[in-house]
Amino acid sequence: MISKNITLNEVNSFSKNTLLSHLNIEFTNIGNDYLEAKMPVNHKTTQPMGILHGGATVALAESIGSVGSNMLIDVKTENAVGLTINANHVGSARDNYVIGKGTIVHKGRTTHVWNIEVRDNNEKLISICRLTVMIVKKIK
Repeated sequence: MISKNITLNEVNSFSKNTLLSHLNIEFTNIGNDYLEAKMPVNHKTTQPMGILHGGATVALAESIGSVGSNMLIDVKTENAVGLTINANHVGSARDNYVIGKGTIVHKGRTTHVWNIEVRDNNEKLISICRLTVMIVKKIK
């Protein structure tokens, strides 16, 4: 279960001065087993042909799963780091925004697995991603 003690304001504050802030990724919803974030489709996130860049989409997906895993662990003694990500881009977006919803499907002691669906503002599926996160002890 994702911690209910963490607010959206706190989650979004983690993103300051990171890739997430550069891409204007904003976390918008926290559920028991999911985390959602929104990203604009604009000059920062599109490819030269004017459509959403697959790399920006993957950055959104990995951010959702990594932040979600950090909400599930003891961040004083552990780190959650991306191990592998897979993305199937099945649609495109040219404007407005996309929303990623990451749902945890496996919460083990040393690995977490997330399914992340990215949809446009009309709920059309853009990408389906799977992220594996490794949980490692912090080095003192």
